[in-house]
Amino acid sequence: MSDRGNQVSGSDRLFDRNPGHPLRELFLRKGIHITPQDGTGLDRSFDLAVFSTAVESGNPDLVAAARLGIPIKTRPEYLADIVAGFRTIAVAGTSGKSTTAGMLAFLMQRLGMEPNFIGGGRVKQFRTPDNSGNYLAGKSDLLVIEACESDGSIVHYRPAWSIIANLALDHHGVDETSAMFEALAGHTSGAVIAGADDENLGRCSLGNAVGYSIGRRSDYQATEISYAPFSTSFRVRGQEYALNLPGRHNLYNALACIALLSEMRVRPEDIASVLPLFEGIERRFDVHLRNARHLVIDDYAHNPHKIESLMQTMQGISNSVCYLFQPHGFGPTRMMRQGYIDVFTHNLREADRLVLLPIFYAGGTAAKDISSADIAGPVKAAGKDAEVLDREDIFSSLGGHEAYVVLGARDDSLADFAERIAGALK
Repeated sequence: MSDRGNQVSGSDRLFDRNPGHPLRELFLRKGIHITPQDGTGLDRSFDLAVFSTAVESGNPDLVAAARLGIPIKTRPEYLADIVAGFRTIAVAGTSGKSTTAGMLAFLMQRLGMEPNFIGGGRVKQFRTPDNSGNYLAGKSDLLVIEACESDGSIVHYRPAWSIIANLALDHHGVDETSAMFEALAGHTSGAVIAGADDENLGRCSLGNAVGYSIGRRSDYQATEISYAPFSTSFRVRGQEYALNLPGRHNLYNALACIALLSEMRVRPEDIASVLPLFEGIERRFDVHLRNARHLVIDDYAHNPHKIESLMQTMQGISNSVCYLFQPHGFGPTRMMRQGYIDVFTHNLREADRLVLLPIFYAGGTAAKDISSADIAGPVKAAGKDAEVLDREDIFSSLGGHEAYVVLGARDDSLADFAERIAGALK
């Protein structure tokens, strides 16, 4: 909104704890005013105050906005307002939506469509000293958004097109998320692009969905697939494509974009010309070290579905992997505990190791009644190599595995942790 000419001010509890945070510095360079999160940054000159749904009711800024009579909206309510002003493409699904949304915005930009973009992941090629990489302020009336189901706001969007990639346990149970995806599809005026291989999604009522797939027949099925350790080649409707990202899950992301752009009447050969240029999203299979002895990867995988996709990709790359997983939030960890236990138990090989870091806590109110040991214990009891360690304890035992994979959500310092591991292994 700042790039579109609006005056923007704001606060973040993370900035209060870390005044030198790179994102705070970026905002200041753009003329965005940062205030302490103590209520003093607001006055009656503000037209609107927007709050994350994670902000507690007693937050000083929220209390001050209410006291001053400033109109208040949640971030998803405000995003729904923005969506209504554009021809919007909503990208939904319990896994892969950040990469799919970012990939789609990148392809559209390279195709000269000048899109707007609001995403959750930072597109590597969008990053500049003045852009964090998770948005574009384009010149067209097209807008690509990552439509997250976590707070239920997805049902309020009225997009022109939607992508619904898959459906699994994440923020909510499958049935609850299914109802939200059906509502999004019902509110979509144009095509709904849906993952045709996903069994849970297949049970949803999505109207006249346009399907994409690898295994099942669909409108946009990949054929002649060739997986390499860090790339994939394939055909769709006779057109050959090359993708410089690894794994089956990234092929699904690319198929969703190909299907959507094709439905928008973009020529397949034009899509194929720009797809290999996409370098990915930060913290989505970021390679920090790749030499003859070791590989170090950092990835945002945090729910059982994402973790399984990551582990299966790694099994095609390395014979010995040490996974360093930091669960995020006590509530999500409590809900997904059994899923974590199952995915690690089923996918850890004899030569692999699982290290669980303490649960990431970003502040706020939470019942701290679960720990990483509640995951590690059952995995170890199943005969797998699993334990709980602090970050600094890792460095005394580095070098015993070919690959090290840092995974977890929300905490940007995990990228720095992966870089430290890479430096130690060099």
